Amino acid sequence: IGQKAGEIEGIPILTGNPPVENVHTILLYISPENQPDFYDYLLSLKPKRIIFNPGTENHELGELAAQNQIECVFDCALIMLSTKSFQGSDFSYFILT
Repeated sequence: IGQKAGEIEGIPILTGNPPVENVHTILLYISPENQPDFYDYLLSLKPKRIIFNPGTENHELGELAAQNQIECVFDCALIMLSTKSFQGSDFSYFILT
């Protein structure tokens, strides 16, 4: 999900707050001051996990996620992928700015 429509390697970039099902992991790439507008939407997706990449750490959203039984990981997704510690479903969605 991004601010501008487009595609990456044939995969469309969704915009707005599209209905998405079966979200396992949300990878955050937006700064904490820009996250509050997304709180309700992110929580409504009912992910199993939110990964807060460096610079996106937000304990307010982390607390809201925990209250909704969503695991919060404060780590770099690229390092997690390279060390094979990134586990989950193929149904992961990215939020980019």
